[in-house]
Amino acid sequence: MIKLNRLLNSIDIIESWNSINLDISGIAYHSKKVKPGNVFVCIKGYKTDGHRYIMSAVANGATAIIVEEYQEGWDIPQYRVENSRKALAAISSEFYNNPSKDMKIIGITATNGKTTTSFMTDAILSAQGYNTGLIGTVASKFADSIIPSTLTTPESLDLQNYFYQMKKHNISHVTMEVSSSALELNRVDKVDFDIVTFNNISREHIDLHGSFEEYFNAKASLIKNAGPNKWAILNIDSPKLKSLINETNANVLTFGVESKEGHLVCKDLDISTGRAEFTVKIQKPFKVGKTHYKQTEFRIRLSVPGYHSVYNSMVAIAIGLLFEVPISTIQQSLKDFYGVERRFQFIFEDNFKIIDDHFANVGNIDVTLGTLQRMVYKDLSLVYAIRGSRGTTVNRENAETIAKWAPKLGLKEIIVTLSKSHVTEKDKVTTEELSVFKEVMKKAGIKVYLHEELVDAIKQGLSQANDSDVVLLAGCQGMDYGAHTVLNLIHKMRPDINKTLLYKPLVNRVAGTEDINAMEK
Repeated sequence: MIKLNRLLNSIDIIESWNSINLDISGIAYHSKKVKPGNVFVCIKGYKTDGHRYIMSAVANGATAIIVEEYQEGWDIPQYRVENSRKALAAISSEFYNNPSKDMKIIGITATNGKTTTSFMTDAILSAQGYNTGLIGTVASKFADSIIPSTLTTPESLDLQNYFYQMKKHNISHVTMEVSSSALELNRVDKVDFDIVTFNNISREHIDLHGSFEEYFNAKASLIKNAGPNKWAILNIDSPKLKSLINETNANVLTFGVESKEGHLVCKDLDISTGRAEFTVKIQKPFKVGKTHYKQTEFRIRLSVPGYHSVYNSMVAIAIGLLFEVPISTIQQSLKDFYGVERRFQFIFEDNFKIIDDHFANVGNIDVTLGTLQRMVYKDLSLVYAIRGSRGTTVNRENAETIAKWAPKLGLKEIIVTLSKSHVTEKDKVTTEELSVFKEVMKKAGIKVYLHEELVDAIKQGLSQANDSDVVLLAGCQGMDYGAHTVLNLIHKMRPDINKTLLYKPLVNRVAGTEDINAMEK
């Protein structure tokens, strides 16, 4: 229990009614999750408004409400604030006694590579012996807990609860992905970040933010709001990110793969095998804690493929150095790191190959199809789950990128799914998004086989696969269940294959395992 006034002292109240200093048992922003003695915070979302559910919240035991607009007819304490999302973040942190202040928190933002960078970082810190936690697109993980994610960055109340649970388990270092939506919607307000990184920027979520500049500004706020005793890591190969060097009070550590101006420089890069080897040069000396990093060089060998992995690893290396992890530990950790699920993951390798990739945006599609272009195979079948409820701009750009690569890969047709039974309301494909995808494909002369259900699309893709072919399962939320679906189908088709070996790629997998009916709508 905590006194209501203590929570209220953390926010700016414009007006109040029926005020009384109650004992508060918890906080809720979803009326169905309200328990007796809770404060209910009315959040205005994109598709609904929490103010409409006050009756349900009170029926479930809410004893006070925080609103943006005064609500007639209630005799319980009511407090009006300018922004209920900001209020939710503040009182959530206060309720859990500001747990992020007691851990080292690393916030990673980027258009692409946040998940892989987070997992690389976690591998380095774990190898050093730190008790670590992860929060991101795939899952939130700490101690023996794995919680599948429905948002890249959880809502502020859930996020603070995760920190609280991690603190109870003596977690010392938490690596988390920070989305532009989380920054825009105040989910990470009151998080005490020790290190923040901005890895790359390309067009994404334009419809959500209104423009590319607004999207960039949302992400840049993670760097700009970093405090004077913190660290900001910037990729100076990007002029947009380089421009932030003088826009933060944090200590800045820069790196480049193409640029040779940063504190950390990549040189002698070799990706002839698909897996990169390169030398990291500490070009500009810097000090952190008791460690003085002088000019030196060390070799890195990655086990994950792709040019993009070099950038991801440079961020992870920088974070490792800032936490004074020995270079030898960083080298071994990255050599032992074999990737993240749904990031160009090989699901099946027998007479043909099945690759699973989340195919999120233009940058990710370029990387994935560019890697495929360098592979040796006969024919490619692309099974694509359209990205639902992300707007026509993102879906047009994704479709145009696929169309751009199609002639290079010999693609004359594409199998498309809406994954109707495998996505929640927030990820359903709209009529406009489907129309713009079809329009681009028609203009490019690419035949579209459209399936409402994921399983039907994958069946068609499998039926076309012959020896030495590749089947690419591509898409975000709509393809999360693709790997399970395709291996179940193969198990029925090929009972001769050892079941343990067949399903090995799904061991410890998180995506596509949760009960979809239990997910928040």
